[in-house]
Amino acid sequence: MTNEKNSPAIQLNDIHLTLTSEAGEVNILRGLDLTIDRGETVGLVGPSGSGKTSLLMIVAGLERPTSGRATIAGQDITDLNEDKLALFRREHTGIVFQNFHLVPTMTALENVALPLEFAGIERAFDLARDQLAAVGLDHRTQHYPGQLSGGEQQRVALARAFVAEPTLLLADEPTGNLDGATGDHVMELLFDLHARLNTTLLLITHAPALAERCDRTLCMTDGHLISDSKRDA
Repeated sequence: MTNEKNSPAIQLNDIHLTLTSEAGEVNILRGLDLTIDRGETVGLVGPSGSGKTSLLMIVAGLERPTSGRATIAGQDITDLNEDKLALFRREHTGIVFQNFHLVPTMTALENVALPLEFAGIERAFDLARDQLAAVGLDHRTQHYPGQLSGGEQQRVALARAFVAEPTLLLADEPTGNLDGATGDHVMELLFDLHARLNTTLLLITHAPALAERCDRTLCMTDGHLISDSKRDA
């Protein structure tokens, strides 16, 4: 195991994921290999059901592969127990989902401070306030998710994902529930935050134009990566 800074951000080797359903076994991922360098931005596209979210969940340590190895930020996470996986995510990973996943009974400030409080960081609320300001929501710190628009909720989710300065950001259709203009604004914020922190970004999107803003675009079909193209310089 190594945590050297020059190791890849993501290294997947022969990843298989097979789930059991009433109809029998379903092969979700089929021998997937992938290397993503630190600081890269990677857009992942493909039809629904192709395995994109399952790939992201394995990288996040939220799903275990049936076989194969997942090495993230220099650490093999494949066999870590749940407690160690939670610690690993806290130290290395920020995640943004399509449906925001904010705690409805907490203010925007409390939502953003939450991962820092779990980490025992004393200045959690000061840092959370700074991160909300970075996404233009310093005037919304005391509002609850139900008092915020969809775009504002996603900006809170972005602030929460970035507040601990993760080495890896995973974003699963972060603009899927937003209108076009609001989604564009959220993506500008995401790429700006990535540039500021040099965070590795793995972005699932149905929008080819959005994926093409990344350094690389991967395409999945039926549990396989079928193309890997780099953006023209």
